[in-house]
Amino acid sequence: MPGSTIKSGLTVKSGDYFRKGLLAILVLVAFDQLSKWWVLNVYDLPSKGSVEILPFFSLSMVWNKGISMGLPLGDALGKWGIVVLTMAISLWLLFWLRKSERKFETASLVLILSGAVGNLIDRFVHGAVVDFIHLHAFDYNFYVFNVADSAITVGVIMLLIDGLRDGRKSLKKTSKEGHLDGDRP
Repeated sequence: MPGSTIKSGLTVKSGDYFRKGLLAILVLVAFDQLSKWWVLNVYDLPSKGSVEILPFFSLSMVWNKGISMGLPLGDALGKWGIVVLTMAISLWLLFWLRKSERKFETASLVLILSGAVGNLIDRFVHGAVVDFIHLHAFDYNFYVFNVADSAITVGVIMLLIDGLRDGRKSLKKTSKEGHLDGDRP
């Protein structure tokens, strides 16, 4: 059947995960933007700076002009360099998502894309990413982040796990066939 793959007796159409993925991206981006809107306009965190919610959790206003975890790559690339880089990576991930035929891989890509788009919107609207979730304990302070950053982090971890799982499956399959990739005749 053209445009589909048979997996464990089930037919998966090549566009099924893509359409569901796009919908999930819209929902996650909306949630990210809603959380930032609330922090900026309802709670008015910029005027408060930092508010302790729990002994290990605060809402702290940070305008992140850098890249992931505040890395100063933004100084080298500039605002528009980060925007162009993020857009290029997002397009590449979108093409990957379009071809994805596995749920776990699709979920990983959806999370990464959602976070990238959410932070990209911030760069266009505010000129910087709105970060406000601040975890801390004892004398340790973790970077201040947002919902989009969380989505990217979880998505990357899932993608790494998926890659490791696939590698293990491929190794088992090739060892059953009696050769490893480097030993093929």
